[in-house]
Amino acid sequence: MVAGGYPAAEEESGPMLKVFFQYLIFPGLLFSACAGLIAGWADRKLTARLQWRRGPVWYQNFTDIIKLLGKETVLPEGAGSVFLLAPFAGLISAGVIATILGNSIINSQQSFLGDIIVVLYLMVIPALSSIIGASASRNPLASVGASREMKLVLAYELPFILSVIAVIIKCAGTIQFSSITNHQIIFGSHIASLSGALAFCVCLLCVQAKLAMAPFDIAEADQELMSGVLIEYSGLPLAVFKLNKALLLYVLPLFLIIIFWAGNLRIPILAAKYLAILMLVILIKNTNPRLRIDQALKFFWGPVTLLAIAAVMLALAGL
Repeated sequence: MVAGGYPAAEEESGPMLKVFFQYLIFPGLLFSACAGLIAGWADRKLTARLQWRRGPVWYQNFTDIIKLLGKETVLPEGAGSVFLLAPFAGLISAGVIATILGNSIINSQQSFLGDIIVVLYLMVIPALSSIIGASASRNPLASVGASREMKLVLAYELPFILSVIAVIIKCAGTIQFSSITNHQIIFGSHIASLSGALAFCVCLLCVQAKLAMAPFDIAEADQELMSGVLIEYSGLPLAVFKLNKALLLYVLPLFLIIIFWAGNLRIPILAAKYLAILMLVILIKNTNPRLRIDQALKFFWGPVTLLAIAAVMLALAGL
């Protein structure tokens, strides 16, 4: 051993550098942000074609982020550090989710017990960051958007968690992504079963709300609230919010694939499954008008929650 303990220090720094690389580069922040921005372009392009427009070029979302980074950040009167830091909380949590999900696919040994519980907690933080940031802006329209976002979170979280519980029951109580994936490799994808199909439909609707896409884009509502929770954001913080949404557009469909459709996760098959779910999200967005907040609450606490409960009961019955 060299005096001063340098070899030991190098051995300790190795795993730390690996974790740092995984979070910042692949499969974490940088990779998932690029994938999400390209998925966002696919959303804009397909939406444009449905409306008989040409749509943007593939790199438009990247140039939009770069443009925002060069813009001045205007701080509303009375807003403090919470207003500026709120977007970063959502971005960091989405990056951690991308890292956990990516590692569970790349190397099942990197999955840890309870990682699904950690991801469920982290998925709430992006919505909370927009609520906190909008509340700190002291703008009346932003406050209305924050109020709507709070109610929407309370509405969709219950059926979302119930649908995940149905999957956990089907996997004999495991709360680890790698175990859920292995169970589907042996017994088939959950989406092929009755309870799994019902739970998938519930999760897909909740993901639509988590992405703030129509018909659940109630908190932003450009025609009513002029972007609502984002109305006072500009420059770097707004770019971070846009990146956060791009990350969610990547990680949430990936979450659905791992939970419900993980029988085969080879890269071409995984990409095809991701595109299929992305197309479903875009189709729902372009074929439904925006709901009022009271309609969304009734929808999620009524038929969607009943479907989730039915999925849990069918899972307990082994169906």
